[in-house]
Amino acid sequence: MAILEILTYPDPRLAKTSEPVTDFGPELKKLCDDMLETMYAAPGVGLAAPQVNVHKQLVVIDIDYDSSDDDPPVLSNKNPRIFVNPRITEKVGEQICKEGCLSIPGEYEEVVRAEFVTVEYQDENGKPHKLEAEGYLAVAIQHELDHLDGRLFIDRLSLVKSKSIKKRLKREAEK
Repeated sequence: MAILEILTYPDPRLAKTSEPVTDFGPELKKLCDDMLETMYAAPGVGLAAPQVNVHKQLVVIDIDYDSSDDDPPVLSNKNPRIFVNPRITEKVGEQICKEGCLSIPGEYEEVVRAEFVTVEYQDENGKPHKLEAEGYLAVAIQHELDHLDGRLFIDRLSLVKSKSIKKRLKREAEK
């Protein structure tokens, strides 16, 4: 397994949309393992393939991960979830959650998301699944799936707040 480079804003590759995964072979399994290792090492609770410059519809999430558990992280005692070609088929309710992102280090803002989602996806072997999620897991799924469409959580803020944060981040990146 390898730790991959995480793209950070304002890298334009974060705005690219992702293509469906069609090959469920060993390369996909290695990418899943590398993404999980990268997410745990960051540490984070989710990572989308576009964040590591792979523009495929692949997301890994582990909302149960606690970075203080072990060093280095041991994948076998975690609860990783892998979503290949995910699509949200139902959204219900509304919740506000303070979000951060590995591609926007140090930024945390309140974002409005659905309280409950149903997501259809495949696992790393291509087997179809359906998951009903609520609360924090629903937020994580929505956040990570936004990356597949080239969206960041700051794109969901008010226009004024989004522009202000993006302008500041671009200035910092130029230093």
